[in-house]
Amino acid sequence: MNVSLTSSRTALGVRGSRLMSRCVRGAMVAIPLAALTVFFLYPLVVAAFHSLADRDGHIGLANYVALWQTPGMIQSAWHSIVLSVATTIVSIVLGFMIAFALYRSQLPSPNAIRATLLLPMLAPSLMQGLGILFLLGRNGLVHKWTGWDVEIYGFWGLLIADVIYALPQAVLIIGAALAQSDARYYDAADVLGATRRQQFFGLTLPNAKFGLLSAAFVVFTVTITDFGNAVVIGGDYHVLATEIYNQVSGQMNFGVGAAVGIVLLLPSLASVYIERVASQRQFGAASESRVQVIPRVNRMRDVLLGLGCFAALFPVVASVATVVFASFVRLWPYRLELTLANYSGELSGGYGAILTSLEISVAAAALGVCLLFSLSYGARRVPAAVSRLIYTASVLPAAVPGMVVGLAYILAFNSGPLGAWLYGSATIIVLCNFYHYHTQGFLTMSTGMRAVPVALEEVVDCLGGGLGQVLKDAVLPFVAATAISVFFFLFMRSMVTLSAVVFLVTPSLNLASVAVMQLDENGFVSQAAAYSTCIMAVTSIALGLMRLCAKHVTRSR
Repeated sequence: MNVSLTSSRTALGVRGSRLMSRCVRGAMVAIPLAALTVFFLYPLVVAAFHSLADRDGHIGLANYVALWQTPGMIQSAWHSIVLSVATTIVSIVLGFMIAFALYRSQLPSPNAIRATLLLPMLAPSLMQGLGILFLLGRNGLVHKWTGWDVEIYGFWGLLIADVIYALPQAVLIIGAALAQSDARYYDAADVLGATRRQQFFGLTLPNAKFGLLSAAFVVFTVTITDFGNAVVIGGDYHVLATEIYNQVSGQMNFGVGAAVGIVLLLPSLASVYIERVASQRQFGAASESRVQVIPRVNRMRDVLLGLGCFAALFPVVASVATVVFASFVRLWPYRLELTLANYSGELSGGYGAILTSLEISVAAAALGVCLLFSLSYGARRVPAAVSRLIYTASVLPAAVPGMVVGLAYILAFNSGPLGAWLYGSATIIVLCNFYHYHTQGFLTMSTGMRAVPVALEEVVDCLGGGLGQVLKDAVLPFVAATAISVFFFLFMRSMVTLSAVVFLVTPSLNLASVAVMQLDENGFVSQAAAYSTCIMAVTSIALGLMRLCAKHVTRSR
């Protein structure tokens, strides 16, 4: 009798524990999706509504008609398209050459190339523009040393700055495509007598075509939505991103600004969709049993690729190094004696903006890791239809330019219950930064979650371990390194982003990247360089910490 009663209680306890686990798993999906709806989808809907409402509150297409009638708007749209196409072509050509050098050559120092490619990703987006100005501007080093007058403001300056900004992303995507190639195809081509040229055009390029297409649309998207370089070096060459800023900050015309944002959103949506399809075609067709391609020694090839990489990456190093140098100059470019005065923190509220950026970046990274881990884990046990819905909603933020996200936040949270809590606070910037980079974090976390053996979870569950025990013993050991990577990714991107937060700062709540723009606009270029260098130092330290933490976690498994 007692044994039967005990068995019944045990069975009830197990069923109750499993019911609780199912409820918790449901909450792990529902809470992140609810937050995504409130803090991303809802602001976009509000922005779309404002694009249809004129100053008098009438609903219609007046704002879109005004776009055609606003002087320079059509020209700005044309400028954006021309600049994005040119940047895409140059970035893909250079990106393929560098990726080919990394994965299909025997260059002696590939890590030096990878380290150089990291530089633009560690700096604010407008640092490339500053570097080009310091080198080639009217008061730049080239003019000072040679007397040459280089008109760098406008299209050519923007092209150079945007290529520097987009090149690392192109190399990463194309390199990943080249890494998927199977050496057995090249062995078969050798047996059939195919020359190196025939193998390049018959195997290498066709195998990398979806990676090239994916990289092209990523570069196009980041260029057509870039604000930092355009505001620094654009001059009279206006683009759509600067038009949004001028309409909202200059003329307080939120309706037309929202309409420009929606117009800018359309090519971004198309680009992201095509990039996703291309990425799935490229990496979905990869074979797990493939044999890695090991390049053969070819000195002529390696010398040519080495020279090409040097020519392509020299502007990256030169622009960053010039900004760092300018940060130690007393008065650029007239008094070039070295000093630490620019780091005294007397301008732009001292180092308060950097400390604020640090706090907000840490908060955005911590919030992001918690929500993304919860969503990625909870999505493992849902039906396929629900999983596809979660995936679609989670990758949608990649299609929305940062400036559109920031504008949508201003329009959605300037009033109402949420507005009273969020408007003008650090919390709204934390949320904006996280949802701006939600897609990249979600895809990374989901990839890491696939490494968790389902059988191991089931074993822990069968042995009576609750959800907490499953997470601790079966999930976290496999996902910890990924979670660390996502944390530092969100932290570093939050530190350097500009377009998403430029509308959200206040006189009492400024950020480091915005402070750089303000210092440059006010003519304090050496102080702007010092602020940029400080930001880059912080992100570089974060990158080093990420690698140390990931290495420690890997060893402890």
